[in-house]
Amino acid sequence: MASGERKDWTDKELDLIVADYFSMLSAEIRQTPYDKTQHRKALMDLIDRSNSSIEFKHHNISAVLQELDLPWINGYKPRSHFQKSIIDAIDRFILRHPAAQHPEALASSLAERPQLFIEPAPKLEPKVLRPEAIQRLVRKFNPAERDFLNRKLGYNGEEMVFQFEQQRLRQLDRSDLAKKVRWVSREDGDGAGYDILSFDPKGDERFLEVKTTVGSQTAPFYLTRNELSFSKERPKEFRICRLYDFSKVPKMFELAPPLDKLVRLEPLSFEASFR
Repeated sequence: MASGERKDWTDKELDLIVADYFSMLSAEIRQTPYDKTQHRKALMDLIDRSNSSIEFKHHNISAVLQELDLPWINGYKPRSHFQKSIIDAIDRFILRHPAAQHPEALASSLAERPQLFIEPAPKLEPKVLRPEAIQRLVRKFNPAERDFLNRKLGYNGEEMVFQFEQQRLRQLDRSDLAKKVRWVSREDGDGAGYDILSFDPKGDERFLEVKTTVGSQTAPFYLTRNELSFSKERPKEFRICRLYDFSKVPKMFELAPPLDKLVRLEPLSFEASFR
């Protein structure tokens, strides 16, 4: 323990370490070199905490960001045994720096991203009850709503899947079908119940609804009534293309109807009418 180190971290100390963590995270997303050791040494001079204490707090910050489905620093694997004070510090930082919720703005262009491939979808797990402080933070900075309202993120995700489908068909010697792939939501607007019209190698249609997040493979997402209805009308052709980890190395899996067997569908609001 460093000289003068206290058991409990002050708000000032927490604000400093959270700000420094996000500066390292921004550099990592930009693929700009940085030195974790030098950052810890600089913090030790500012807040008189030991190297191990600072490093452990970095792991705690990663755990809270994981709950918010935001990227976290490679090498600081989430450790979930954290105090409420670090939750409050991250709350303060995001309120002061709203751009922290949009790390994809720091990422490289789509042309520089590695090629996508389709991974296995995650399994539906039992619902885990979070501590109240984390539940409050997640409600405040709702990951599903954040991604749903981020039109640029949605556009970029659709563009990536559009290009992926064209490339996939060309690699299958179906350049004729690759030319017919349509970005429906861009050309015709929203409302069709899907974003991309593509094909399988036999020429059968594939209706692709793209859902993009900067979060993890299991990040929640919004599904509209229209999309759910269309998935039931055309279950053989409909797929949800779930893009995740979009600010770092985008990855993708597909979900095929019936969707209620693969994800937990929970109503968020009700329409109120007088007739």
